[in-house]
Amino acid sequence: MRNIVLGVVVAGLSAALGWLARTYLWRRKLRRQQAFFGLPDNSESLLVVNREAGGPELTVMRHDVFALLELAALIKDCGAHAQVVAHDAAQQGFGERTEFCVGGPSSNRRMAAHLHSLLPGIRVNTDAEPGPDRGAFQIGSERYRLEPGKGEYVILARLTADQGRAARPVFLFCGQRAITNQAATRYLARNHERLARKYGGNSFVLLLKVVNSQAYGPDVVELVSDVTRAAQAPLPTPAPSRSSHRSTS
Repeated sequence: MRNIVLGVVVAGLSAALGWLARTYLWRRKLRRQQAFFGLPDNSESLLVVNREAGGPELTVMRHDVFALLELAALIKDCGAHAQVVAHDAAQQGFGERTEFCVGGPSSNRRMAAHLHSLLPGIRVNTDAEPGPDRGAFQIGSERYRLEPGKGEYVILARLTADQGRAARPVFLFCGQRAITNQAATRYLARNHERLARKYGGNSFVLLLKVVNSQAYGPDVVELVSDVTRAAQAPLPTPAPSRSSHRSTS
């Protein structure tokens, strides 16, 4: 009888220790995720999206809806809450609440402001007229052109107002097409643990390439490069042409 009792006690202690260990590991993983996203328990965050042109209602493109669903799941996992806001109605400062901004600068005024203020080394061609550079990204001295359905680029960035402070980050998903925005949010959902280990609470800017979206949708994504340094350095001012010198002389 004593051996049976001892066996039950040992089994109970082992089960309790196992449960405590799993709970500790789960809580540690959760805290790291919350720190990376700037989303402690019951905190608030913003999902900033486009407003469909020509309509007063908040109407979001299908792929951007899927992007919001990816982000909503991450926010829920952190025990936080989200508020969906149209790009022209988001009028808060930077770093007050975690922000997820989805869409290119041609359709998202908030994204255009973030790129101008925080990433001066990135320029997006927003010309309405068709041409080889329409929608192209210029990052530093490199240019990345859009090949619809074949090769499309998207910027995934995590930015903070001040390194080392507890300011809430802003996440940017700036793609050449709506499907690339969804691809970037999915990439973040799948790789946030690795990104947290690599960058911690620091800012980063990644250039991703969505491969053959006409066949694979948003699932096949390649990391082109970490462009943080180039994105944060202002683009050089073009030198004046000789003709302009002659005209002013």
